[in-house]
Amino acid sequence: PFYSTLDTKTVATGKLNPEEEIELKPQISGIVDQIFVEEGDLVRKGDLIAKIRVVPNEQALGSAKSRINTARLSFENAQTLFNRNKTLFEKGVISKQDFENSELSFNQAKQNLVQAQNDYQIIKKGSRAGSGSTANTNIVAQIPGTVLEIPVREGNQVIESNNFNAGTTIATVADMSIMIFEGQVDEAEVGKLEEGKEIKVVLGALGEEEFPSKLTFVAPKGIEANGAVQFKIKADVEIPTSKVRAGYSANAIIEIENTENSLCIKESLIQFNRFTEKPFVEILNDEGLFIKKDITIGISDGISVEVLEGVEEDDKIKVWNKVLEQDKGGDGEERPDSED
Repeated sequence: PFYSTLDTKTVATGKLNPEEEIELKPQISGIVDQIFVEEGDLVRKGDLIAKIRVVPNEQALGSAKSRINTARLSFENAQTLFNRNKTLFEKGVISKQDFENSELSFNQAKQNLVQAQNDYQIIKKGSRAGSGSTANTNIVAQIPGTVLEIPVREGNQVIESNNFNAGTTIATVADMSIMIFEGQVDEAEVGKLEEGKEIKVVLGALGEEEFPSKLTFVAPKGIEANGAVQFKIKADVEIPTSKVRAGYSANAIIEIENTENSLCIKESLIQFNRFTEKPFVEILNDEGLFIKKDITIGISDGISVEVLEGVEEDDKIKVWNKVLEQDKGGDGEERPDSED
């Protein structure tokens, strides 16, 4: 036996992703008229990403024109009545109430005509005249960051985002200054994880370089995959933005248990009772004989194991599975020593 420090670790596989990643979708269906950025460009909030050209529905456009004509007729009739009643009111022929009623009808007809004209402009061009940069046809960045992907090209048809359709993604923008690790751990280790724990994230794309991270989320519900239950975890990663790209494969090294200056033995020295399945070792006594000694073991790193009870530092433990030179086969492979 010997004194050593043991660390029990688990490895979670996953990816490195931006914490904030936004998909930009149009508010109106049409055709991509212009794209003003490229993948990898840095944008600020409010920057113009693309412009949509509306292809109006002929039936809706015809109905809008008809509503304009109807509203114009009503407006002209209301204007004629208003002008007539105004003259009669000035001469004292009609009451003030009759004049005010005709004035109200005139204003309502005027407002209906303006509304019908605006509806026609929206159907035809996607926005009413004078709406400026807030037009539905303009796709703008909602957050500052990097343009990760532009899945459409100029001339592609796009669908608006509504209650029944997620809509066509025009571009994906992400803040690359804040990166997180997203991975999965097995149910055997998830119970030992705590949010706020310091871990290490290794990126193979950067030469197995390790980056300090902090565990921020452990899923309360597992997902069954290939017969095993996996739990999703997230961790904040401290990485220089000039080095990273979204979607890098990564491994998180998580320390589960740690013990310092503990009495240990090689795990290969342990035997197990085939009836009770309890561990034991064979210790050399003063008479030169090996006697069985039940032991209580603690944590293991796969090579060495902590012994809580059963052995002392001066004990000599039998190497029961030692391979001897004469037990090597003709093909060079070793065969373990077997008892008679």
